[in-house]
Amino acid sequence: MPRPLPLHVVKETSRHGKIVFYFRVDKGPRIRLLGIPGSKEFKAAYAAALRGQKLEYVKTVEKPLSIRWLVHEYMHSDTWALLSVATRKQRGLFYAQIVEASGDIDYRQIQTRDISNAVERRTRTPALANNFLKALRALFKWAVKQGHLDNNPASGVERVKNTSEGFPIWTDHEIRAFTQRWPIGSRERLAFELILASGLRRSDIVRLGKQHMANETVRIKTVKTNTAVTLDFSKRLIDLIDGSEKGDLALVVGKKGMPLTKESFGNYFRSACRAAGVHKSAHGLRKYSATMAANAGATAHQLMAMFGWATIDQAEVYTKKADRERLGKATSRLVAEHFETEIAPHLDIGAGSKPKNTAKTEG
Repeated sequence: MPRPLPLHVVKETSRHGKIVFYFRVDKGPRIRLLGIPGSKEFKAAYAAALRGQKLEYVKTVEKPLSIRWLVHEYMHSDTWALLSVATRKQRGLFYAQIVEASGDIDYRQIQTRDISNAVERRTRTPALANNFLKALRALFKWAVKQGHLDNNPASGVERVKNTSEGFPIWTDHEIRAFTQRWPIGSRERLAFELILASGLRRSDIVRLGKQHMANETVRIKTVKTNTAVTLDFSKRLIDLIDGSEKGDLALVVGKKGMPLTKESFGNYFRSACRAAGVHKSAHGLRKYSATMAANAGATAHQLMAMFGWATIDQAEVYTKKADRERLGKATSRLVAEHFETEIAPHLDIGAGSKPKNTAKTEG
């Protein structure tokens, strides 16, 4: 869970996708705070703002060839602008950390081993380490394309192996527990049914509304991968939507009827799960939906089309598991059939039974 921001501090995203922080008390003037929370630069600016003082900033000049300059140029490029808001937000935080620690270093001097060491320091959280590596690969890939570098030093760094399966998938028992706790017509049940039927991520569920629906057909472009997804809702689900508490431009709304952010929806849905005795998440329900589809015989490309995955790798996680299960069952039946038809008929009658007692009795 991210740390709460200091009192009177708000976070905003600029039109270039850069994360910025402001200090403001009630309707007073907004004061820009340089740096990121926790940095010396930020602490000094925040302390001055609390005292009502203006801090005279000396604008940091991005030196050409410095990593600070390279990050600045990349975050003002067309390539950066094409990334999703969520991706810019995540990578922007990584770049801010890099600039804070090593901003004036000549980016041409950065070697593969330097990046490997940086990734190694984050291996306690494999997903974080791999996202950090992905951010660096993107930065240096752009630098190579622009002619700032000859080679990408991050391309030779291996991803951290992640043995965790991520968010745990729901069980059938938990599915029943949730539906028993939240009846049809409730906001909580509507959210549950929409995730299960559509497999949409939180960032898309909170946006899904009547504008995306034409009769039973739903068309929506995903936030994370910018992929168009087309779905057909069953008559049962359409009737359930019609009879549920909902909004218009956003079907899933909070208690006051207002749309939710993906973060607030995550908290809202988690609370609904806990009330039903289920300690799982919305993403775990999405995984349940993908597993059901794979077990029913959906191909990897069919899963990609429904769940909005841009590459086949994620889809194959489910199809390979389902295929292994089906193949395992089929193979075990072949073994049993071979034994029964080829071996068992030729066994002597009584083979395997206990030997008879042949000892003679005394007369």
